[in-house]
Amino acid sequence: MDWNTVLNNILSPAALFFFLGFLSVLVKSDLNSPIRCQNSSRPICSLPSATPAAKKLALAGLSTDVLVYILAAMVMALVVPFYAFFVLRRILSVYDAAAMAATYGSISIVTFIVGTEFLSQLGVESGGYMVAIMSLMESPAVIMGILLVRFFAPNTGQKRPGVGALLHESFLNGTGLLLLGSLVIGFITGPSAGKDLEPFMVGIFKGIVLLFLLDVGMMAARKLELLRKVGPPLVIWGITAPIVNGLIGIALARALGMIPGDALLFTLLCASASYIVVPAAMRQAVPEANPGLFELLSLGVTFPFNIALGIPLFWGVIGAVWG
Repeated sequence: MDWNTVLNNILSPAALFFFLGFLSVLVKSDLNSPIRCQNSSRPICSLPSATPAAKKLALAGLSTDVLVYILAAMVMALVVPFYAFFVLRRILSVYDAAAMAATYGSISIVTFIVGTEFLSQLGVESGGYMVAIMSLMESPAVIMGILLVRFFAPNTGQKRPGVGALLHESFLNGTGLLLLGSLVIGFITGPSAGKDLEPFMVGIFKGIVLLFLLDVGMMAARKLELLRKVGPPLVIWGITAPIVNGLIGIALARALGMIPGDALLFTLLCASASYIVVPAAMRQAVPEANPGLFELLSLGVTFPFNIALGIPLFWGVIGAVWG
């Protein structure tokens, strides 16, 4: 791993705004972020990655290779929560293990955005279809988490959401719908139609994402006290899971012939964990689970690890494997 790349990544605006928010809570500052890390603001923060991606997708089109990549991503979104459940079941209840597994089978959009900025600084290209893959990887993990509960949890008579409600929440949540809708609109209208929107959709929104990261850092710091209560095994899981899943993602990306930029983004999707959409869905579908537990690990451990060390670590491995 190139330590200069690590340092440059840690000193990037995205990482520094996250750590600024983290520090503001530690020093008990009265700083308040104007952008809240909630479901209402999360779709807005996804637009900067969807807009340029739509242009690339309009130029390149949907090839057979892209469809294979999408299928591989969906498989990963099912496999990761499946194996994670049996690992976590050794230290957690069925409900918490299933919810945690779904969280780590899903993705973090903000980690993806930081990864795209990392590639942009290096001048490395990536395909527009990666945003489509990102938007499709949330839903299978939620479904797998629910299935694991239904198969392995004791029958307590607890009424759970029906299949229709589950599919609606998984595939038609606000963020996923906005991402896919933006891609479809950009694909239909073509690159020239979106040129006039660039100052609004790209320039301004980069600043919004930085403010969003500021609030994410503040949220992570507020959960710091809880880390002492979860015990070392779960903290170790929060660090080893992204490494293992990321390395699997790298191997799969290499086998499928992805270019290095796409391989990094695909790896980050495999290595990241949801801390908003999936926890909210699992809170509704599995009320017996402790939402603070999986939110704590995904936001307080895995997210900062990925944006500080995971991105340059995975990029170094990709550089070595791809030559």
